[in-house]
Amino acid sequence: MLIDSHCHLDFPALAKDQQGVVERARAAGVGRFLTISTHITKARQVIGVAESYPDVFCTIGVHPHHVAEDGEQVTAADLAAKADHPKIAALGETGLDYFYDTAPRQRQQESFREHMRACIATGLPMIVHSRDAEEDTASLIAEERRGKEDKLHGVMHCFSSKRILAEAALAMGFYISFSGILTFKKSEELRAIARDVPLDRLLVETDAPFLAPEPYRGKQNEPAFIVHTAAVLAQVKGVTTDQIAAITTENFYRLFTKVN
Repeated sequence: MLIDSHCHLDFPALAKDQQGVVERARAAGVGRFLTISTHITKARQVIGVAESYPDVFCTIGVHPHHVAEDGEQVTAADLAAKADHPKIAALGETGLDYFYDTAPRQRQQESFREHMRACIATGLPMIVHSRDAEEDTASLIAEERRGKEDKLHGVMHCFSSKRILAEAALAMGFYISFSGILTFKKSEELRAIARDVPLDRLLVETDAPFLAPEPYRGKQNEPAFIVHTAAVLAQVKGVTTDQIAAITTENFYRLFTKVN
């Protein structure tokens, strides 16, 4: 069994054929899905998707792109109060995106801190988005976990950053998740980083409907395509695809303890 640790089943591109998307993934061997929140104002929508399928779980949180939008400001208390739903397995995605800079960096950092504090309060893991923000991502996590090292944990999702962030995240007990980017021809550096990530810290994801792996690059992505990322990750690690499926599934359950 494979688990898609990060997809967006509520996004219009997938929602228009949501049942078909889920069924095709199941047929490909996907046994669980984690559908990820990007707007707190749409949390009810994301939770509704998870409630519709026994094998789908979800998160709540605000993507760094949206933290300056109306209604998207959250506090740790807000997030913690909403997080007791049985289908909510994590908080986020949150983090920093200095590539697009669609929101002021200070606002991104403030929101990131609130998500981390909510994770510490609830014990839930955190889904971290980081792009062109390696140093700040690592330093903010280090600051918020100081003195609470065993209470702040999570995953660096869709990892495509520099090695320095992978090493810092691993040192702080985080997991590293690889998406279809790992399969791209020009991703040699990323595959080299993946080669060095311990087997017990690996996850796989699609980030669907984005970042379809080879041989579907440029097309709409969906969870069924995770098998291609898993196959490349297996090659990189020198194990079989079945072994990668078993390893990443075990890792997923270890991190996302509310998923059953």
